[in-house]
Amino acid sequence: MNNTNTPATRRGCFRNGCLLLFIFPILIFIGLFWAYRSSQALPDRFVLVLPLSGEVDEIRNESTSMPFLPSRESLSLQELLFVLNHAVSDERVREVLLDIRGVKTTPAKIAELKEAVEKVRKGGKKIIAFLRSAEDADYLLATACDSIIVERGGYLHLDGLKAETLFYTTPLGKIGVNVQAAQWKKYKSGIEPFVRTGASREYLEQINTLLDEVYDDYLDYVSKRRGMSRGLFEALVNNDPLLSANKAKKLGLVDGTASFWELQRAMTRKITGKELGSENDAYVSAAEYRSAVVWPQKAESKERIAVITLSGMIVRSAGELGDGIDVETLKSSLDAALEDKAVKALVLRIDSPGGDALASADMLQMLDSAAVKKPLVVSMSGVAASGGYMAALAGKSIFAHPLTITGSIGVYALKPNISGLAEKIGLGRDVVTKGRYADASTPFKPLEGEAYDRFVAASGEVYDDFVGKVALSRKMSIAAVDSVAGGRVWTGSRALKAGLVDRTGGLFDAIHQAQILAKMDMTKKPRILLYPMQKSLLESLLQGNGVSLADRVSAAIKKQLLHEFVFERQFTSMAAFYEMLRMSGQLSMLAVMPCEIVIE
Repeated sequence: MNNTNTPATRRGCFRNGCLLLFIFPILIFIGLFWAYRSSQALPDRFVLVLPLSGEVDEIRNESTSMPFLPSRESLSLQELLFVLNHAVSDERVREVLLDIRGVKTTPAKIAELKEAVEKVRKGGKKIIAFLRSAEDADYLLATACDSIIVERGGYLHLDGLKAETLFYTTPLGKIGVNVQAAQWKKYKSGIEPFVRTGASREYLEQINTLLDEVYDDYLDYVSKRRGMSRGLFEALVNNDPLLSANKAKKLGLVDGTASFWELQRAMTRKITGKELGSENDAYVSAAEYRSAVVWPQKAESKERIAVITLSGMIVRSAGELGDGIDVETLKSSLDAALEDKAVKALVLRIDSPGGDALASADMLQMLDSAAVKKPLVVSMSGVAASGGYMAALAGKSIFAHPLTITGSIGVYALKPNISGLAEKIGLGRDVVTKGRYADASTPFKPLEGEAYDRFVAASGEVYDDFVGKVALSRKMSIAAVDSVAGGRVWTGSRALKAGLVDRTGGLFDAIHQAQILAKMDMTKKPRILLYPMQKSLLESLLQGNGVSLADRVSAAIKKQLLHEFVFERQFTSMAAFYEMLRMSGQLSMLAVMPCEIVIE
């Protein structure tokens, strides 16, 4: 007879003990395999192969890479930059092959990769780009190389640039959901997808200005590298956007056509004097190379520089499926860097559109405190806007790439109202309150009267605080900051003229400046420490926090599946809205970039 007061014994293979017995041998085998792979010496002469595809993330989250699920080939931007930096002085690297297929990333990231390629070329190494069926981003990156080979039967689809925004107002209205918004000020257009059915004049003004600058850079760079007039290349984009590989070669856009096997065969004979075969070691992938060299760079002194990265949305606390940066993670990185006496300077690398306004303010406070103890230099990557720009204010010197998207100094708040949806589905509600505003922020009704006025005023207070922080850090008047704020978005080159950044340059420029400010030995390369420290899969699964092993494995699988198979970019502006609904209507002040410019 069963005792109903005794919990049922949990059965099945996914009990924690059974799961441990199942997964640990797999992890140990994988660890030993990679240790063996990494221990193998590189050949005396080889071609370094860099696969480039999809979105180029600033850093890679190793803890979400499941060994039994497929993973993207492309390394992160920072990995690519350090790999190419190694290749410059590595005599074993005879040539570099960029295998480019479907890159979709921000203009500044492409530009920084181009500069890294150019540095390798100047070091005397030949770089070849291999294109499949390429679009504008692929081709732009390829033009930085010595030669461009297109896959036999492939094509170039060079149709220019575009910026696209989805507007959710009408579809949300059809299911009984509408949104109230507080916008501070008119250029802070992040609210528009939820309250308008089309773009505002201010939004179009900003987007056109950004696209003009990126498009000019695209036309100028390609025409210069390919030895043709800008007018001729622009005419091809406008009149003949789809070109076969053979036609592209006749027009001088590429240097040859071949299958990847044919290219490998030719490069193998050139490098080794042998024919391509199964035992041939003429090729080393970027991932293999990264594992075999001193990472991220070979140090020539005991002095250290900590590179701390803010990548993704800024949030208060790490969510199960979030890929952003939270306050606690930044605090842990700063504590580790400050406690290490060999760390002489900090470089804050930012690739973030912003996020939670209060979390951004907390981060700035921590960074300001850290900058008092050790010199702090900021390096802006693809985007460092809104809350991302707020964090940058701690820098003694702020570097932005000329095509970095920054600024967006402004605040908005969204208040969802699902009363129409509740009525459609017959959801009843009865509320007992104690306190005048106890039920004001519920998603089941709109804000009205004084409650709405307070909602709007709160956004204004956060905006005024943001502007004050910029004025103090940049030594500008409130009026001067307001004239470049209000949600306005700038490229790095225009932000320099507006006084929002100090210099243009990339990650290695910022590291060099940090050496100078810390009065380090400039004749020797310091050791670079990268934060946040990347946890291995095993570390992530074994960490405590009161969560069962089975749940941690499940969360890791969900993260990986979403990362691999869900196209996120078009729906990122829905994230904050969804989070508010999940939190039962809790209001959040957001300092977020209103749009994203991506070259495809």
